[in-house]
Amino acid sequence: MAKIAAGMASSHAYTFIDPHRWEERREVTRERYRKRYGEYPPVQPQIEGETLAGNLARYEDIRGGLERLKRSFDALRPDTLVLIADDQDENYRDDNLPQIAIYTGERAVAVDSETARTIEIQSDAALATHILNEAVEAGFDLASSKSFPEDRVRSHAHAQIINFLEPQVPVVLIFLNAIHVPAPSPSRCYQFGRCLRGILDALPDDRRVVLYASGGMSHFTAGYPWAHYQGPFSLGSISEEFDRQAVAAMREGRAAELVASLSSRDLLANGAIEFRQWITLLGALDGAAPEWVAYQPFYRAVMAMGVAYWPQN
Repeated sequence: MAKIAAGMASSHAYTFIDPHRWEERREVTRERYRKRYGEYPPVQPQIEGETLAGNLARYEDIRGGLERLKRSFDALRPDTLVLIADDQDENYRDDNLPQIAIYTGERAVAVDSETARTIEIQSDAALATHILNEAVEAGFDLASSKSFPEDRVRSHAHAQIINFLEPQVPVVLIFLNAIHVPAPSPSRCYQFGRCLRGILDALPDDRRVVLYASGGMSHFTAGYPWAHYQGPFSLGSISEEFDRQAVAAMREGRAAELVASLSSRDLLANGAIEFRQWITLLGALDGAAPEWVAYQPFYRAVMAMGVAYWPQN
């Protein structure tokens, strides 16, 4: 049967931007908010407590984690990469917003909007189609896309990871709604992860698969579903208490307990809507504790960042 070689997870967006550019990028984010809502958001007071030197020092924790993921991915030499991420009106728009979707085309070009870099990948169409069929049979009504315009995958949550890993193996792209309300509940994401694990375990071949979750930690950006949010946070806020509790639960192998205590309202209230991708991965790994996890909140980068790794025997 197939084997999950490892689980990997990281935040994206500013995570892959050098801290020297965070001031510039934050102004871009604030301008996007102004265009949407007619006024600039307040500046987070915690920014005054951060310096470039301090950010650079703490960012080494995140950069080092990313480099460890890349080295591990290359050393494992998996047969397939299954990448779980969200879409923020990049491939799917208001006329078609699936809760969970999978790409079943033969090829794709990942477009990193931040760097304008593109990488052509081979899509594992056969495995993607198999996952689609088996997941639907199991009660998960996945949508599917066999093509995108010009075969371009524009979701930065996928494209940044692909440009980072530069996988030389076939990829399965899974899209999990995070920014549109309603979205799958934490328990549903965990169950889908378990379903995905069961599908992979039942494959008759001996392929080795790496699962990667792209999203989180807590952050409130211009594209946040503000119309559905009622609370004290604003653009650039970070729910550090929520993040640290989630990280502690993962480190202690209490992921199932954590997920059972969460609702979609909790994720929305804490800027953790993209934590759904991590929860799906945790379900696929049966809630196992990671070998290591790095976490750092950066107010100058309008987000908290996380990186984690789960080796599988």
